[in-house]
Amino acid sequence: MSEVFEGYERQYCELSANLSKKLTSASLLDGEQKKQKISEVKTGVDNAEALIRKMDVEARGLQPNVKAVLLAKLREYKTDLNNVKNEIKRIASASLNQAARDDLLEAGMADTLTRDRLLVSTERLNKSSDRILESRKVMLETEDLGVSLLQDLHQQRQSLSHANNTLHGVDDNVSRSKRIINSMSRRMNRNKWIIGAVITVLVIVIIVILYFKLSK
Repeated sequence: MSEVFEGYERQYCELSANLSKKLTSASLLDGEQKKQKISEVKTGVDNAEALIRKMDVEARGLQPNVKAVLLAKLREYKTDLNNVKNEIKRIASASLNQAARDDLLEAGMADTLTRDRLLVSTERLNKSSDRILESRKVMLETEDLGVSLLQDLHQQRQSLSHANNTLHGVDDNVSRSKRIINSMSRRMNRNKWIIGAVITVLVIVIIVILYFKLSK
């Protein structure tokens, strides 16, 4: 391992230990003292990141097998620094929340009048919420009714289509019957002429036979 890297690493470890102590101390303080301590921790974080960058540059110039080990260690250091940053944000956020609560108390937001106004506002919001729920219920009922009407219309449409098909079938049957009747009528007329012709021929034949018999 590089002596330069080891020197940076020792500095980083000392700085990391000091950051942990300062964070613990900052969480126990209030007001300006806490702000001052958080500022010191942020400065220490910047210094630690600078050391990590130097170690990264130094590690990348070493042999591959050594470089891989050192880069893995640097990733752990970066993770530790990210945890420190998150802790700083948490402590600062707690300080801001406390300051906001103090401001509200100083402004008199906790007095009876304000509570009454908050109660009235809450009641109005609850009523509005109930109205919204009722409107939603009506909308759902209307939607169900619309679906039911659509289903009824679909059924009626199917019934009309069936009736239309039935009427077409009746029309076809009537047309077919008319054709049959017309055909039968034509045949009867034709047969009537044939029968008349046959009867006429028979009458003529009978007259001829009688004539010859009477003449003899």
